[in-house]
Amino acid sequence: MNEIRLGAVEASFADIVWENAPLSTKELVALCDKELNWKRTTTYTVLKKLCDRGIFKNENSTVGILLSKDEFYSIQSENFVTETFSGSLPAFIAAFTSRKALTKEEIEEIRRMIESFEEDDR
Repeated sequence: MNEIRLGAVEASFADIVWENAPLSTKELVALCDKELNWKRTTTYTVLKKLCDRGIFKNENSTVGILLSKDEFYSIQSENFVTETFSGSLPAFIAAFTSRKALTKEEIEEIRRMIESFEEDDR
C-alpha cells in the first residue's frame, strides 16, 4: 500500500464510504454533493486515489471497502508508533501519559487488554 495517510478532506470522503458501502457510484456522487458540496468529477478523482491506495474498490460502478475503518486506523497507528517512537509502544505510552493522566477506567481497560494477550500466548 503506497500512502496510508488521509488528509482532512479525504477522511471526510472515506467516512462517507465506510458508513454507506457498498453503494453505487451514482449514490456516492449524490452523497458527496450533499455532504461535501462536491462535483461529480471531484468525487471520482478522490475515489480513484483511495482505490489506488488499496482502501476502497470500484467494480462495475459499485464502491466497496478493501480496508475497514478500524483496519485503516490500526495500520496508521502502527506506522505512527514505528516512525515516531522507533516502534516502541512503551515509549509511546510514556510520551502520551507525560501530558495526560490515565483514568482508573483506562488503566483497568489496558490491564484487561494485556491479560487477554498473555492468555492468547499460552
